[in-house]
Amino acid sequence: MKWKEQLLQLTPYQPGKSIDEVKKQYGLDKIIKLASNENPFGCSEKVVEALNNAPLTFPLYPDGYATELRTAVAEHLKVNEEQLIFGNGSDEIIQMISRSLLGKGTNTIMAERTFPQYKHNAIVEGAEIREVPLINGEHDLDNMLASMDENTSVVWICNPNNPTGHYIPEHQLLSFLEKVPKDVLVVLDEAYCEYVDASDYCESISLLQLFPNLIILRTFSKIYGLASLRIGYGISLPNTIRALEPVREPFNVNRAAQAAAIAAINDRSYVEQCKQKNREGLELFYHFCMENKLECYPSQGNFLLIDFKTDGNEVFQYLLERGYIVRSGKALGFPTSVRVTVGSKEQNEGVMKVMGDYLTYKASCLESAKAQ
Repeated sequence: MKWKEQLLQLTPYQPGKSIDEVKKQYGLDKIIKLASNENPFGCSEKVVEALNNAPLTFPLYPDGYATELRTAVAEHLKVNEEQLIFGNGSDEIIQMISRSLLGKGTNTIMAERTFPQYKHNAIVEGAEIREVPLINGEHDLDNMLASMDENTSVVWICNPNNPTGHYIPEHQLLSFLEKVPKDVLVVLDEAYCEYVDASDYCESISLLQLFPNLIILRTFSKIYGLASLRIGYGISLPNTIRALEPVREPFNVNRAAQAAAIAAINDRSYVEQCKQKNREGLELFYHFCMENKLECYPSQGNFLLIDFKTDGNEVFQYLLERGYIVRSGKALGFPTSVRVTVGSKEQNEGVMKVMGDYLTYKASCLESAKAQ
């Protein structure tokens, strides 16, 4: 087989251990998963109602144009229906963009520590990858600009950034966009935008008319609580959407996901409730970090990257064996940290209790080592 050479060295996405797997391995009855930035409160009751009332049409393909969902999202965002493209999660739209614009002879710019699917898809397409280190967890926009040349096709901006939680203030984003060459597509990934409460976070949709080379990605997997249904979308000018449509798989968004997303986007009060609870949870984690002299980045997402100043895999394993699944920072480029999803109040208090136990355990190990 004449496989693409770059595929032979590429590691598939590793989703982590499932809840059932951890239960079986460690003999636990209860597992709390705080690793994938899912909504701990689930989805709106209106989503459940919509799915319960949806007709059972399993033999038929879903609406390939997502007509009703397209109308609902367009009305919610106040954009034209031709400005939207839907995907099997925003991951698929990342794949569409990469397939359309990247290949041998092109390069793509991204932060060194950001959502890994940008890099993964660029490798698949054989493009040159130019990663720019973060500065204190933030995108270094000046150096991203300096890294561009005549072969740059796509630049990726995760705002807020995963895994650090930092966001780009409006004036910085505008300044950056004004300097990006017009033939370079800027992908603004806003998977966590609904959680943001910073007053200077940019209302990016208003920028589309100013910057025709901009596409915004959003998802129903996070605050809307529909991760298992896999549905995301892109927003841009109609010309950009039309250029991407030929690489979109036919019937790529299933019927249940479409029905659920319509109900979800129309329940704005539920989104606000989740946002408020998330902010309260973050404050609890900030207080925990301050009390225990742990460093963390201020987050505008539903997660926090906490630096334990030790092996992140060790912290991950300690929590795992006690029923809490978080994400080791080693795989994210932060080897002494773990990333924890903000859960419910009970979940947050539980994982912080175990984190505190770990710190006590680690301190006792150090004391024993000194005594010897």
